[in-house]
Amino acid sequence: MNQTKVNLSAEGKARLLKRASLASVATAFILIMAKLAAWGATGSVSILATFMDSLLDAFASVINLIAVSIALKPADEDHHFGHGKAEQLAALAQSAFIAGSGMFLILHAIESVRSDDVIDNGRIGLAVMGFSILCTLLLVMYQTYVVKRTGSMAIATDSMHYKMDLLTNLGVVLALFLAASGYPLTDPVIGIVIAIYMIFSVGKVAWDAVQMLMDRALSPEQDQQIRDHVMKIDGVLGMHNLRTRMSGVRPIIQFDLDLDGDLSLREAHSIGKRTEKRLLNEIPDADITIHLDPEKRE
Repeated sequence: MNQTKVNLSAEGKARLLKRASLASVATAFILIMAKLAAWGATGSVSILATFMDSLLDAFASVINLIAVSIALKPADEDHHFGHGKAEQLAALAQSAFIAGSGMFLILHAIESVRSDDVIDNGRIGLAVMGFSILCTLLLVMYQTYVVKRTGSMAIATDSMHYKMDLLTNLGVVLALFLAASGYPLTDPVIGIVIAIYMIFSVGKVAWDAVQMLMDRALSPEQDQQIRDHVMKIDGVLGMHNLRTRMSGVRPIIQFDLDLDGDLSLREAHSIGKRTEKRLLNEIPDADITIHLDPEKRE
């Protein structure tokens, strides 16, 4: 029921989701090429860490692009509620890949400590990391805008990766400075810290994705807003059995509407339609099912 989403149509959401997905894929592949070149020139473990993260970001962004395309498909004979849960499946896949990459980075950093690797061409590494920070910041700003407008979990998860990238890139800059100042162990240590942060950060994402796949209800505040809007309709005596969930970015709302049992079928149907229209004005892309229940006035 976020007001930033009120006036955005389903078509508008689709456009924003597709643009954000394409921007993410393009940014990821640009950063991969830049960081691969920087790692080859410097041998830095922390740059390798961000390269691996960008590699997985690219893979995750491609998954997001596919998932968003699937999620935006309308309902069909086999999927009566649409394909929205493709977003949550994508979020789970991303979480697994991020956790796996974190373990790989920890092992590589430990090996680097044992072999006493030395960082070369630190200035090249710093220049690439500065470029990466700028590109990532611009993408995160756009993704944040899209998430506020659409509520997309897939884009929010993707944005979390790039917010992590901002922190890890800053950590790499610090590691390169300290290594150049005579503290070479800071590079693998920061690489390990980045990896641990990556692993723990995906926990909430995976949990939220699982909860939505298990049809977790909307928040109590959102449910109460639905009740408040319904009870403002003339002729509505009450409501019960409110059930809500999310399918991708589409809220699914079902409830029973209590009406005067002496109303004609036409009158009862009219109240039901007014109730549905009132809710759609607040949640334009919601899937709403209303069951009309007769109630005798005392």
